[in-house]
Amino acid sequence: MNSEPQRYELLLMPEFTEGGTGTDGALRSAVVTATGDTGASGYPRYVGDGMEADIDPATRSVEAVLVDGAELDYGLSVRVADHTG
Repeated sequence: MNSEPQRYELLLMPEFTEGGTGTDGALRSAVVTATGDTGASGYPRYVGDGMEADIDPATRSVEAVLVDGAELDYGLSVRVADHTG
């Protein structure tokens, strides 16, 4: 049985935003689901709502991300929030 989370919510944030993982200040959010594949970073791959990310489930760190097929612009970051739906 796989103990890795099957779903996360990703928040696209202005890099200067401080704070936790709440949706306040997010420019965009996306619910991503595990694909069962491993990304180039070596971590599980998640996709959905125009975002594709490799996420380390132990630390909840986004190790690689594409938004609408492109890398992030400078000044943006992606955070992981718990998906509650």
